[in-house]
Amino acid sequence: MGYCQDDKLVNTICDLYEKISKLESLKPCEDVDTLFKQLVSTCIPPNPNIDVTRMSESIQEMRSNLIKLCGHAEGHLEHHFSSILNSFEDNPLHHLNFFPYYNNYLKLSKLEFDLLEQNLNGSVPKTVAFIGSGPLPLTSIVLASSHLKDSIFHNFDVDPSANSVAARLVSSDPDLSQRMFFHTVDVMDMSGSLKDFDVVFLAALVGMDKQEKIKVIEHLEKHMSPGALLMLRSAHGPRAFLYPIVEPCDLQGFQVLSVYHPTDEVINSVVISRKLAGDVGNGVIHDHMDQDCDIACNCSQIHAIMNKKKSIVEEFTGSIEEQLS
Repeated sequence: MGYCQDDKLVNTICDLYEKISKLESLKPCEDVDTLFKQLVSTCIPPNPNIDVTRMSESIQEMRSNLIKLCGHAEGHLEHHFSSILNSFEDNPLHHLNFFPYYNNYLKLSKLEFDLLEQNLNGSVPKTVAFIGSGPLPLTSIVLASSHLKDSIFHNFDVDPSANSVAARLVSSDPDLSQRMFFHTVDVMDMSGSLKDFDVVFLAALVGMDKQEKIKVIEHLEKHMSPGALLMLRSAHGPRAFLYPIVEPCDLQGFQVLSVYHPTDEVINSVVISRKLAGDVGNGVIHDHMDQDCDIACNCSQIHAIMNKKKSIVEEFTGSIEEQLS
């Protein structure tokens, strides 16, 4: 089974993978819903004995395939509920709580806004990009309607049908219809336009494996404006069977500001970083980050923790300066 002190949990995940991979369709139905609920409930409890990066090749391959299946199922689920919401005669945004995971998005968006606020030095982003927004762009909607009420949001997705149903969701809203825009494009084909954004969000399933994710991050580093913030979603412990992992050392050319690993029903970890300026991003700091990659990637040492009453986010500015000195 490779490195793991909880083979029982991994065996359970493997069994669920086998059942999910045999499904004829991943569109919402009783069998699909039941299996993915079982998978999520299995992966959510924090487990310090699980480090997917140190497991056997066969487990790594299964995990990679499972993440792709989760991504396809999530796309179908969002399409399904976006269509339901668009069927309402009044403003669809008044019925977002029909989506079963809406409360999770409220919590995740509040967390991401709090992290942004801590690192924006009192300024408010004028323009925000969300890459991989999908057919139900709840993060953009919640941020725009509840937290960043004056910001312009540009949502990017490769799927024109996803953009079509997403645009319909906000079309009847007098506020968001004027501040939220949708573009069908591959992030790897974006270049100059990326410099226009103060904050860039990268969805968890843009780049479903390590190599793809790093290519996207390198592309963003090349084209984002110096000083702009990059907000990524990652995963930790057993939750890494559901989503790809982003380590601090993957963010070459960025200063990692905070890494947050939730312990509640919010699945995704959050990594926030700032694009370094000019020669700093292409020179000495890269070398030192390469040398200290093992230190920076040790999430058990640098992770943020959360209790029931208060979140504690570890700041990286000081620790990085110490590593580079």
